[in-house]
Amino acid sequence: MPEQESPRFTFTQRIVLAVVPRIMWALLWIVGLTWRFELIAEDGAAPIPPGQKVPPQIYCFWHQCVLPCTFYFRWSRAIILISRSFDGELITRILRLFGFDAVRGSSSRAGREGLMGLKRIIENGRTAIFTADGPRGPIYETKMGPIKLAQLTGVPIDVFHLQPERAWAMNSWDRFLVPRPFTRIIVSWAKGVTVPADIAADQLEPKRQELTAAIERARVLALQHLGQVSS
Repeated sequence: MPEQESPRFTFTQRIVLAVVPRIMWALLWIVGLTWRFELIAEDGAAPIPPGQKVPPQIYCFWHQCVLPCTFYFRWSRAIILISRSFDGELITRILRLFGFDAVRGSSSRAGREGLMGLKRIIENGRTAIFTADGPRGPIYETKMGPIKLAQLTGVPIDVFHLQPERAWAMNSWDRFLVPRPFTRIIVSWAKGVTVPADIAADQLEPKRQELTAAIERARVLALQHLGQVSS
């Protein structure tokens, strides 16, 4: 896929971009090998076991479980919509070391361009993944991007959540989860959402709410499986 133009970064930022991604890749790879993934799914869901080829459609999950998701889907060659900021560039370079790629854009800037890029990706047989509430939240609230992409492409949206049994939760808007070494991680799937190409404009918002509810079901199912309380 052709490289998209990146913003100009400072000298310090360029040093960080040259060094940090490989350090993060190595650390995540080493720790990730100690994680134990356990797959669960509600009725009607279409779970993807680890290592299985991911079909060309749309997948959504909450931003807080980016780390375990990166390791679990490392063989998928999926494409992720990531902002053009410095943070977005850093994340893109880390993800590429795990076999992912990125279309640059966001829900707030270059959003239309990003969606059209993902549309081309799906038409070429690749998979699109959204952090549905990213990059700035609010937490557990889906953006409209996945719904519009499903409408454009006609492919379904599947949803999942990865919940570590033991993790450090960061003091951030998304309560970002850093799974502890050797922990069990529940890979929870819920029944996804379909969006007809001819859907009326006033039905897009109910579909967005339906997607939010589906990802939340996956998260709550994982927490219940671990005997933890939903928050």
